[in-house]
Amino acid sequence: MPELRVELLTRGTSLSKMICIVFILSVATSTVARAQTFQPLFSFDGTDGTFPQAALMQATDGNFYGTTQQGGTDTVGTVYRITAQGVQTTLHNFGGPEGYRPNASLVQGTDGNLYGTTEAGGTSEFGTVFKITPAGELTTLHSFSGPDGQIPFGGLVQGANGNFYGTTSGGNNGDGTVFEITPGGTLTVLHSFDGTDGTHPYSALAQGINGNFYGTTFGDGCNLSCGTVFTINTRGKLTTLYKFCSQTGCTDGSSPIAGVVLGSDGNFYGTTEFGGVHSSEGTVFKITPTGNLTTIYRFCTLPGCTDGLIPNAGLAQGSDGNFYGTTAEGGSGTDCLPSCGTVFKITSTGTLTTLHNFSGRTDGDTPDAAVLQGTDGTFYGTTRYGGVGSGSIYSVSTGLVPFVAFVGGYGKVGSTAEIIGQGFDNATAVSFNGTAAKFVVRSDTYLTATVPTGASTGFVTVTTSEGTLKSNQKFLVIK
Repeated sequence: MPELRVELLTRGTSLSKMICIVFILSVATSTVARAQTFQPLFSFDGTDGTFPQAALMQATDGNFYGTTQQGGTDTVGTVYRITAQGVQTTLHNFGGPEGYRPNASLVQGTDGNLYGTTEAGGTSEFGTVFKITPAGELTTLHSFSGPDGQIPFGGLVQGANGNFYGTTSGGNNGDGTVFEITPGGTLTVLHSFDGTDGTHPYSALAQGINGNFYGTTFGDGCNLSCGTVFTINTRGKLTTLYKFCSQTGCTDGSSPIAGVVLGSDGNFYGTTEFGGVHSSEGTVFKITPTGNLTTIYRFCTLPGCTDGLIPNAGLAQGSDGNFYGTTAEGGSGTDCLPSCGTVFKITSTGTLTTLHNFSGRTDGDTPDAAVLQGTDGTFYGTTRYGGVGSGSIYSVSTGLVPFVAFVGGYGKVGSTAEIIGQGFDNATAVSFNGTAAKFVVRSDTYLTATVPTGASTGFVTVTTSEGTLKSNQKFLVIK
């Protein structure tokens, strides 16, 4: 399946460049932002990794962690740490039986360790699930054997029950799986796709307020790949919420590679790689938990596709309520290798603003990964190519203020919530949706709080001597 995915990407890229010269009118609007600061942070040189295709994640120590798909000592990928100032440290070089070519982002578990997947390697060469400490000690938790899944392109998400959930692009039927795995490595296949309910999920899942998981499949058996949005519960009951290409010419989008993100309004937001104006440039969509989908933007609406095209990556909701993402191609860059790409902001109603146009050799090329908003308010991301070396890490500041984030983001009354931020050495109060909570400061970037009696689902605030920090997402209080 990796070969199929590459072929589809290449074919879509060529077609898009040919047809996106024409100016197309759209109901959504696009502007260019002028009040933001782009900063290259780091360029990979091969010895420390190449092709950073995954998004970054921020851990409780305040640093960012990520993976490179290739490069490193054995040229098959790495795990690395990088500070907000651009100081990079390689934590692990992959090599063979333990897995190789990590394609997805990492996630920090409530035990403090980082968890991820490799798309290849392991005992059967079908990929692995691994755990790695922030110090770089790696343990292979599971090697896929075929019937239990093959080639996990997507990352993991930790559920409210403490277990992790993910997808593989192949499996018993050859069409992909959804699986559950315990922190100790016991894996259970929850669902095997068979074509009628979707094929080849390439991304991580998102957990909804109702406790169920939501995701996408790249195809669903139709001639143009199409794809789906689905929901699945922890018992394995899967429901297809929407099939793309339901509209003539696939104007509603097709072939979502990225997953969906839960918005603060309770809806999910995502992108499709293809579909839209010419059925090949990509879209941004909103979908309700019950499957009502609205296409809020179609790319290549400006001459020369200067608004971008082929949004391979997913979205991130910023602390201002808007969504932020990338396009792997398009924009107005001039020195591309070969695709350029953009960073954009989009409102929930479809007003798109281009924040940065990549220029290839100087600042990066082909941002295949989603951006992450650090708790300092700045956005951080990676480009697969370009920069001084073989891929880059960058930041984009839009003037947003610091906030707090969670490890997990859910818990029952009386449970311990883990909160990430900055300036916690001077913290004086923590509240859950207005209800005061007891807390313990663990470091300047990390504290734990007890979910208080009377707490309800909502935003969390941490008051420090410098002011009040509010979470960018709602904390889910489980009844």
